[in-house]
Amino acid sequence: MPTISFASSKGGAGKTTACIVLGTQFALNTTVTMIDADPAQRLVAWSKRGKIPKNVTVQGCTTVHEVGEAIKSAERTSTVVLVDLEGVASRLNSAVIARSNLVIIPMGDEQQDATAAVETMREIKLDESTLGRPILSRVLFTRTKAAVKSGIAKMVNAQMRKNVPCFEIELKDRSAYSNLHNTGGGLDDLPERVGGLDKAKENARQFALEVFATLKAHSKQGENA
Repeated sequence: MPTISFASSKGGAGKTTACIVLGTQFALNTTVTMIDADPAQRLVAWSKRGKIPKNVTVQGCTTVHEVGEAIKSAERTSTVVLVDLEGVASRLNSAVIARSNLVIIPMGDEQQDATAAVETMREIKLDESTLGRPILSRVLFTRTKAAVKSGIAKMVNAQMRKNVPCFEIELKDRSAYSNLHNTGGGLDDLPERVGGLDKAKENARQFALEVFATLKAHSKQGENA
């Protein structure tokens, strides 16, 4: 079963939202454990605001030992394990990244987010050197405009895509995603009156499909190596 971590050296990049969206989407078909390793505990807060979706377990952890034990336990009981990491470089982050099958690095179409994403990738490279093996990672663009991007946003987006591995799918700036933090639950639990709900659901589905395809392709490469 895969362990997927969400990492960024900058707060507000969309880690927790991406974790919730992916976790609740996967939970439509399988069991998911979501581990909150960020001291802010926003993932835990989300889980308490509404009914936790079926197949989802949420656990808060604050130390390297707690997170390590939580991942070990979750890998025995769930098909997918997601870890929302703290927004700084730390020993805890390195420990989780080292055992992740995929590291997702969220960022917006902004230069400061791009700088933070590059810093996070540098940290991953250091972890790779320590481990002596590559760590699968991808940048995920979040909070991006559903309509036309600004010139600066287009430039930042294009430069990152040219230089580092990125998901094709972007998590758009949808009110449905923001509502998840207010109401808890998943997209299917939101009332129909929430604007753009159907588009958000399709966006989330495409994101989950691309994550699954990325893991599958990487697994095949490992088998053929």
